[in-house]
Amino acid sequence: MSQKNSSKFDPDCRDCPRLAGFLDQVALKHPEYHARPVAPFGDDNACLLIVGLAPGMHGANATGRPFTGDHAGILLYRTLFEYGFSNQPESVSRDDALQLSDCRITNAVKCLPPQNKPLLDEVKQCNHYLRAEIDGLPAPAVILALGKLAHDAVLRVLGMRLSAYPFGHAAMHAVTDELYLIDSYHCSRYNTQTRRLTPEMFGDVFRLARQVLDDKECRSGVPGSR
Repeated sequence: MSQKNSSKFDPDCRDCPRLAGFLDQVALKHPEYHARPVAPFGDDNACLLIVGLAPGMHGANATGRPFTGDHAGILLYRTLFEYGFSNQPESVSRDDALQLSDCRITNAVKCLPPQNKPLLDEVKQCNHYLRAEIDGLPAPAVILALGKLAHDAVLRVLGMRLSAYPFGHAAMHAVTDELYLIDSYHCSRYNTQTRRLTPEMFGDVFRLARQVLDDKECRSGVPGSR
């Protein structure tokens, strides 16, 4: 899956002026917050890559770990535990005992955007980090996109036409012979509280991902990497 010009995560990235300036403001208001680009978290050799939208103000932006500290992570980490991808059902802080196995979590945009809405140019600017993460996946592998923006970001990395792979909850796309893209509604507070996304619906997505990994005999062989 390798492509040229892939870049590994840079914790000091300031390539998007609007996002960098906003993080500076947040750091002044909340000096105890992480308020920097948020690194991927999990098994370095994972066959399952989960891609979200961007860090939340009082979640990953505060704690420095994806989907940790706000409502969006509650259902995600509970479901990861249920399907054998983690050693505990909740993520409290970067310093807790949580370990992921055969799973890695990242965001399409690594920095907190104003109103949680990154601009398309910012998504594209950040895509070289996502490209590096996808390049590092074994073959075969599964990418789980949480929401349409993450779905589209993955397709752009892969050079695929967005119209050829429409987003739909629990839809699975064989984008190559060795890479599968599975879609889910985002596990946001709004989606879970309005029941647009139920625990059963989210479980269906992870059941599908687990089935693909098992059928393709894709295992990282590195349990509990952090």
